[in-house]
Amino acid sequence: MEPAVPVRPAEQRDRFVDAVLANPVNAAILERGDELGAGDWWLTGGAVFQTVWNVLTGRDPAAGIADYDFFYFDDADLSWSAEDRVIRRAAELFADLDGVVEVRNEARVHLWYEAHFGRPAPRFTSATDAIDHFVAVVCCYGVRRTPAGDVAVHAPHGFDDLFGMRVRPNPVLAPRSVYEAKARRWASVWPELDVQPWPAGDACADAAR
Repeated sequence: MEPAVPVRPAEQRDRFVDAVLANPVNAAILERGDELGAGDWWLTGGAVFQTVWNVLTGRDPAAGIADYDFFYFDDADLSWSAEDRVIRRAAELFADLDGVVEVRNEARVHLWYEAHFGRPAPRFTSATDAIDHFVAVVCCYGVRRTPAGDVAVHAPHGFDDLFGMRVRPNPVLAPRSVYEAKARRWASVWPELDVQPWPAGDACADAAR
């Protein structure tokens, strides 16, 4: 048997982008994103990794995707009213799409996170910093269009977990309970997933008890 030829990172990236763009909602959001005037923005979350899971398993690219996370970062005005204005503009911009686009200013997360999840969040320094704090490694992807029209990719952990359909915790912020609830939901929609347990004795796990 001949040894397997390793897949080069550039090939994985191209495969990733092709899969993400197979979802027409993603393609439309990426095409229009700059029109929102939100600066440091990225399409992220389930819109990205769940689309890839769908492509890998032969499902409709948009199947099972609850919403489309649109992160942006603007620390010039941390008021809710400023974020709400962007959310309202986005509602008009994406009104015709077959999916809910959830717009959030990641510069404000530290103001409300503890009330929702029972533990404080750091003050993020960018939208990609927020993406790096997602609860699972496989969630940590972001895509956006560059001014030249290319697709920029944020993938701090590479693509092996994603293409291997492996779900591993990223215990840097969200508690164990959040990871386990999300993993159960994902596995109910994509039973092909290999879900890994939360690491024993992790500080985030202790905080969730």
